[in-house]
Amino acid sequence: MNNHLLMPDYLFESSWEVCNKIGGIYTVLSTKARTLQERFKDNVVFIGPDLGGDAAPSDFVEGGELFPDWKEWAQRVDGLKIKVGRWHIPGTPPVVLIDFKPFFPERDRLFYALWEEFKVDSMHAYGDYDESCIFAYAVGKVIESFYRFYHLDDKKVVAHFNEWTLGMGALYVKKRLPGAGVVFTTHATSIGRSIAGNGKPLYACMEGYNGDQMAQELHMEAKHSLEKQTAHYADCFTTVSDITAKECVQLLDKSPDCITPNGFEPDFVPEGEDYTGKRIEARRVLITTCEKLFGCRIDPDALLVSTGGRYEYRNKGIDVFIEAMDMIRTSGRLRRDTVAFILVPAWVRDARADLKMAIEQDIPVKTPLQTPFVTHWLNGMTEDKVLNFILRKGFTNAADEPLKIVFVPCYLDGKDGIFNHVYYDLLIGMDMTVYPSYYEPWGYTPLESIAFGIPAITTNLAGFGLWSKKEGAGDGIDYGVHVIDRTDTNYFDVAGAIARSLLSFAGMGKEEVAGIRERCFDLASRAEWRHFITHYLTAYHIALTRAGERK
Repeated sequence: MNNHLLMPDYLFESSWEVCNKIGGIYTVLSTKARTLQERFKDNVVFIGPDLGGDAAPSDFVEGGELFPDWKEWAQRVDGLKIKVGRWHIPGTPPVVLIDFKPFFPERDRLFYALWEEFKVDSMHAYGDYDESCIFAYAVGKVIESFYRFYHLDDKKVVAHFNEWTLGMGALYVKKRLPGAGVVFTTHATSIGRSIAGNGKPLYACMEGYNGDQMAQELHMEAKHSLEKQTAHYADCFTTVSDITAKECVQLLDKSPDCITPNGFEPDFVPEGEDYTGKRIEARRVLITTCEKLFGCRIDPDALLVSTGGRYEYRNKGIDVFIEAMDMIRTSGRLRRDTVAFILVPAWVRDARADLKMAIEQDIPVKTPLQTPFVTHWLNGMTEDKVLNFILRKGFTNAADEPLKIVFVPCYLDGKDGIFNHVYYDLLIGMDMTVYPSYYEPWGYTPLESIAFGIPAITTNLAGFGLWSKKEGAGDGIDYGVHVIDRTDTNYFDVAGAIARSLLSFAGMGKEEVAGIRERCFDLASRAEWRHFITHYLTAYHIALTRAGERK
């Protein structure tokens, strides 16, 4: 299989999210790693940021057996402050963490060189631009040091960079190591996300948008310029779905060389008795927490439904989710205890002391706690969009309400102070999930959901939703994935479709639900990395072919 493709002898993959769990790209890389490791052994090297502090990342294991001569050389001769070890995930691939802070004094020189060599305009940079670019430059230096120390000029080398945040590294390697093939993947265009996030109609007006003009209007010039030029200069430019490919053509003036959809690895999902045990424990934790928060009993067989992702209120459809839950709550048709969870990290101040004490000491709570909609106190509570919309819709979480709603605004890393379980160990307790995204280049959350056998609602504006439809998912939850048609203007139609789907599911019997769960597992199996990795192999081939032409 793929014997006709050029394959790298060495593969470097870099991202801000290597050993740094902050978003979906972490899931992409950490689940893909084992498949890459099986193919390339220890010649696949991930590169991430060393963010400092006394403690190393919990999933990084430093070890002296990997590249010891190069490590000593890189530190002594090239002046790189690095840690070398393994990423403690399935496959345990080699990983290098680089302390990029020493390069900050060179910022102005580096940005000037970016303009001179690649016409990247950093003049209006702000926010996380500087930090991202300096880290990306440091990644480029790491790859260059490794390449030259091991004399890889006669080897096939691919350097793969993820997101605009690594653009400067991609351009550095393209300039300094012309024999290496450079792959650049955008998981979402910075300007497309900004257009959608600012409430502008992205899809109806797509053909009228000019990326450079919109970047000026939305003060995104620096990020957009870096992303656009990297897409044009990379040997292989990829994105994660057909819907984002159209975005790239219109906003970056560049068609992707291939589509690289995001897969999943089944070893993240427990099996047999372990699955059953974890599901029971998840439901116990979720229901106990809600009982203490609401001050009333929750049926052990309550329907638990959730949404999640980044705090992008409109883009991720958090507003539509709350709207749909309110439609169900006021419909008079719900005959089953239901709790809706919003699992979206926000600006957390601290775990609620009253809730924490009630849980830890198993204190009987007969009345709702203050603000019984949130598990952790937030900074800026009165300005929070989620809480304000919940209150505006009239939720009370009173004992006699058939549907109650809870905002869980923390990273579920097992140390949040209330649940103290990681995200997957709570996801497994859900009965159904809803991700009604307006802007979603791929959509890992619904894929994760069905991988755990939990039916999901998504939209045709998510890359995963479009892929699911191609694979047979349809217009109802019976298929395991319900793909709702969403446009710029049909907000209430989407909320209504969600409400109808959930009410239908709530009335199903155990055998019918079991059949749906099996269809979830079946669909998820078709999105495993053993199937999707071929798209990345094609990207490597394209990059190596073009690098070979340069040599």
